[in-house]
Amino acid sequence: MSLSPSPRPSLPAPHDPHSRPRITLWSGVALAGFAVAQPGFAGGALPQGGHYVAGSGGIASQGNSLVVTQPGSTRGVIDWHSFSIGNGNTVTFNNGSGATLNRVSGCAPSTILGTLTATGDVYLINPQGIVIGRSGVVSTGGRFLASTLDVPDTAFINGGTLTFAGTSTGDVVNLGRISSSGGDVFLISRNVVLNRGSVDAPNGTAEYAVGQQVVLADWASGRQILVQTGSKGSVIDSGATQAAQIALAAADGNIYALAGNGSRIRATGTATRDGHIWLVADEGRVTQQGTVTATNRDGSGGTVDTLAASLSFAHDAAVKAGLWNVSTPAFTIDRAASRALMRSLNAGTSVDASATGTNGASGDLTVASNLSWNGSASLVLAAAHNVAIAAGATVRNTGSGNLSLRADAAGIDNNGSVTNQGSIDWSGSTGIVSAFYDMNGSYSPGTIVANSAWTAAPYSGLVTQVTAYKLVNSVTDLQNVALDLSGAYALGRDLDAGAASPSGPFASLGNADTPFSGQFDGMGHVIDRFTQFDQSTQTSTTPAYGLFGVIGPSGVVRNVGMTNATVGTNSYYPQGLPLGILAGQNQGLITYAYTSGGRFSASFEGAYLGGLVGRNDGLIERSSSSASVGSAGLLGGLVGANFGTIAQSYSTGPVSAGNHGDAGALVGHNGGTISQSYATGVSYGGLSTGGIAFTNAGTIEQSFAAGLVQGYCCSPPDTPTSFGGIAGYNAPEGNAGIASNVYWDKDTTTRSVSAGTGPQLPASNGLTTAQMSDPASFVGWDFGPGGVWTMPAGATHPVLSWQQSH
Repeated sequence: MSLSPSPRPSLPAPHDPHSRPRITLWSGVALAGFAVAQPGFAGGALPQGGHYVAGSGGIASQGNSLVVTQPGSTRGVIDWHSFSIGNGNTVTFNNGSGATLNRVSGCAPSTILGTLTATGDVYLINPQGIVIGRSGVVSTGGRFLASTLDVPDTAFINGGTLTFAGTSTGDVVNLGRISSSGGDVFLISRNVVLNRGSVDAPNGTAEYAVGQQVVLADWASGRQILVQTGSKGSVIDSGATQAAQIALAAADGNIYALAGNGSRIRATGTATRDGHIWLVADEGRVTQQGTVTATNRDGSGGTVDTLAASLSFAHDAAVKAGLWNVSTPAFTIDRAASRALMRSLNAGTSVDASATGTNGASGDLTVASNLSWNGSASLVLAAAHNVAIAAGATVRNTGSGNLSLRADAAGIDNNGSVTNQGSIDWSGSTGIVSAFYDMNGSYSPGTIVANSAWTAAPYSGLVTQVTAYKLVNSVTDLQNVALDLSGAYALGRDLDAGAASPSGPFASLGNADTPFSGQFDGMGHVIDRFTQFDQSTQTSTTPAYGLFGVIGPSGVVRNVGMTNATVGTNSYYPQGLPLGILAGQNQGLITYAYTSGGRFSASFEGAYLGGLVGRNDGLIERSSSSASVGSAGLLGGLVGANFGTIAQSYSTGPVSAGNHGDAGALVGHNGGTISQSYATGVSYGGLSTGGIAFTNAGTIEQSFAAGLVQGYCCSPPDTPTSFGGIAGYNAPEGNAGIASNVYWDKDTTTRSVSAGTGPQLPASNGLTTAQMSDPASFVGWDFGPGGVWTMPAGATHPVLSWQQSH
């Protein structure tokens, strides 16, 4: 067969990551110095010399067709002298849902110009190369794999993870049509993988990889091919690839994702696979052209990951997805890159661009060209070291998009700084601008124009539209927050407070005289194994309050978790002293915070002890605790004493009061407002306790209790009678009391009345567990789309809607 080149630009050799991309696609296959031989097979060519070397089955040919029959769901290996299919000829694998490995031992490449079909999986291995010609059709019910790298027979027969390896210089090329109705398509080579035809795997992955050693993991979701040893080869996709997920991998080689006109590289997702595309050349180049598209099965945006030592973007390059992660060791966003980013952002794709600092690079990210977009897509610019906006460059949004500038992205305290020498214009945006820099780094805001009409989104806890945060990357950094209690801070990573701590016991941040008045954003990170313990047996004026001693009226703590905490004291402290895990006292705002572990105290009777906060005089919203709380003082699973507002929050941990304690599953004493909240933990008291509060002198509305309310009997004349499904004591006057839309599970609480003492709710507000699982039982509660409450399938009680999405 004669192959003549088309008069098109040529493609650079794959081992030159710094050359400019030039594409040559011959009518056969020739790629700038590497050629795939396509021998002149006769029109009647069929595979020759086949015999099973593992497993069993039959091989029969008649005329221009060949049929391989393999029983059931078995796996088999066939050695062939040659495996090619001439134009008009057919090879059929009747292998059920099994798998057949075909290995070619002869010296000729495989050329498929006819049709190959299979009911199950077909693996074709030929070190000399594999070409599916323009007239070639491959259609399988399961996987189709074409590889010039080999795999041991035993590993294949056993199934599971497979390692393909070899030194073949053959290429794998598709100019025709490959489809898998129920599985995946894998094209693997050491040298070149080219798709210029079409590949369709709507229920699986389409993955193309080059390397000397490639691992194929049999995973039901996510990327399945990993290149273990590179080969400086190239993956070129200039055809049409559509699959649930797509991956192009060339560890130290080049990737050319040449979608061309339209969205010809498209991931569409399934019920078990998100729409995801990977373009990975860790030590090579990725070149993108045209629009790469990733959507999930429900039509929402999927994810595209572009990772390479160097990046090249054609004039029409764009990504249409929910998120585009694009990273390279050092990233200067020049005009070509900014056009690709803007085109994607304007299409509704959020972009996370990062400079990783790998391969000995600086890890700096610089915006050297204007970036401007309209709409809700957000842009993250993250760097292993510094982030800068160059002089003359403007970053602008005219919609609701957010901008994040993050130095020291790994959170390793490397003095990473954020410098703006250009301008940031958010005057026409309702989004936010955030800058993150090391405590020992610097922040140069430059020119930033905010929107004077901006207002914070509900439950966000934001104070201003533009905020610069010092990064807290260690327990020492955390303790150093005390040096500036009015600053803005953000956790740069999860902290293990049990593995490393500053010298001496951790001193709570802020106190009654100088409370924390700044902002602390956990950014979704956790502080694990926070430990604070006061072993004194004397009355102390400096007790262990918690992470924060006092959060002042202007203080904000948000988006943070404290897990496996141990906070306790042996001291006898004055009545009313607040003790918590997150904070002793809150006078400001806490939103989206949670704790687990234990908060214990031997304080004699009056101290306020809570799993999240000791005393609340401010607002706690959308927060929770699963911590154990005990055993002396006024105890609450979430808050010891509430004189402010608790909204859309809950507790699930046990609260156990000893001889000198009084307990409520959510709060010990409520003198404020509890709204749209619940408790499911055990509340254990001596003479009294309640499913939500020990005492209620405030308002409880649209809330419920579902935890065991239990007491123990002391010696006469004490009589344990004040036990209620909602409150042990419900004050009779001077407050709004317990509203009629409050309920308790009379089966799990074991209580038939709402309050042990004081005004009662109707007995009908005490629901059975079966009634608790029916939204209709909760009169006036919003279970609709966007509503406060939801009832998960199989649940025995409602949960807050934000729990399902946060």
